[in-house]
Amino acid sequence: MRKTASPKTYRVESFGCQMNVYDGERMAEMLDREGIAPAADGADADLVVLNTCHIREKASEKVYSRIGRLTKGRENPPLIAVAGCVAQAEGEEIMARSQAVSMVVGPQAYHRLPAMLERAVGGLRTADTDMPADAKFAALPSRRKSAPSAFLTIQEGCDKFCTYCVVPYTRGAEISRPFSALVDEAKKLVEVGAKEITLLGQNVSAWRGEDAKGQAIGMAGLIRALAEIPELLRIRYMTSHPADMDDALIAAHGEVAKLMPFLHLPVQSGNDRVLKAMNRSHTAESYLKLLDRFRAARPDLALSGDFIVGFPGETDAEFEDTLKLVDAVGYAQAYSFKYSPRPGTPAADMDGQIAPEVMDERLQRLQAALGRDQLAFNAASVGKTCEVLVDRTGKFPGQMLGKSPWLQSIHFTGDAQIGDLVRVELVEAMGSSLGGRLV
Repeated sequence: MRKTASPKTYRVESFGCQMNVYDGERMAEMLDREGIAPAADGADADLVVLNTCHIREKASEKVYSRIGRLTKGRENPPLIAVAGCVAQAEGEEIMARSQAVSMVVGPQAYHRLPAMLERAVGGLRTADTDMPADAKFAALPSRRKSAPSAFLTIQEGCDKFCTYCVVPYTRGAEISRPFSALVDEAKKLVEVGAKEITLLGQNVSAWRGEDAKGQAIGMAGLIRALAEIPELLRIRYMTSHPADMDDALIAAHGEVAKLMPFLHLPVQSGNDRVLKAMNRSHTAESYLKLLDRFRAARPDLALSGDFIVGFPGETDAEFEDTLKLVDAVGYAQAYSFKYSPRPGTPAADMDGQIAPEVMDERLQRLQAALGRDQLAFNAASVGKTCEVLVDRTGKFPGQMLGKSPWLQSIHFTGDAQIGDLVRVELVEAMGSSLGGRLV
């Protein structure tokens, strides 16, 4: 690779989960600190960071397709860095496959991106997929700006080893960031504009730490401490595993007013044999009982979940158990996907891989049931008046958009600014949003 001029502009393109959004924001802050400016909308950037996700099918192919679009027909293509979970999974193979890639950096090593960029400018291509998570967070710059709703990663990695999942291999073992660092970052986010913070982790409820008095606490204790920040108005968290939802966290939902009445708790299947094959530690019954405990603590709780259809060996009857669980819960929203094999995971080599057309049919039926329940939940909200955190403008003049306490998208017209917490009467329900009237 030849030497090139130092980049003056950058663009970070993040794909996948909320944790990738957080990582993308932090990489952008590092590049800002290096004196590189974000490229204007629609303009070419001198440096493009592709912050990738490896959960979905054909993730790596999508990366190479994007690289092709960035370089095709350009006399001076940008420097390209591939970051995130695809970078972790494929490492130097990415640079072997695409000469256009100058840097490959895993999700636990992106704090070293500025040094890698310096080497790339000098003509040296580098890959870094080490996993020193604590070092990464210590090296990141202070938060400088925030949207009204901000993400804060408190935990990374997973020790559960679900048979379909690559996270333990791309993000490593579970680690928890120190309590003091999280409180400091939350305070800084509030200082620069955040009104709501969503705590993130691959298995966020596994967070453990010691508070300012040196006492061992779990995520409920962290939530209670963050609720003491006066200007922080709302707290959320995702994504959790049923095995780590303890009594203290359940109690916090009923006792901490700033903790929003919304719980995202993946179940993946409603059939116990399939759950065991997935290496999920819960059963359908234990999952439903856990939800009952949360609802007893917070009766107006909105529930969200994750589902996989077509896991190897799943029969028609076993899929019907998933539909029965959906009927029993009544999700306010949910995510559902067809199973896709991830190389290196146990499920990829299991017998009984399901035909694509069977998975398609099951997914359509599941999504129809989930859509029905989301519409019903939204319809039941009509007539309520609630607080909405305004986070963006709408498509029409004077239209504003924001989130209800139950994470519903609300649109209304009226005199409000981004960042305002306003009272809105909910007057019209749609499948994925509600119309409101400013009170």
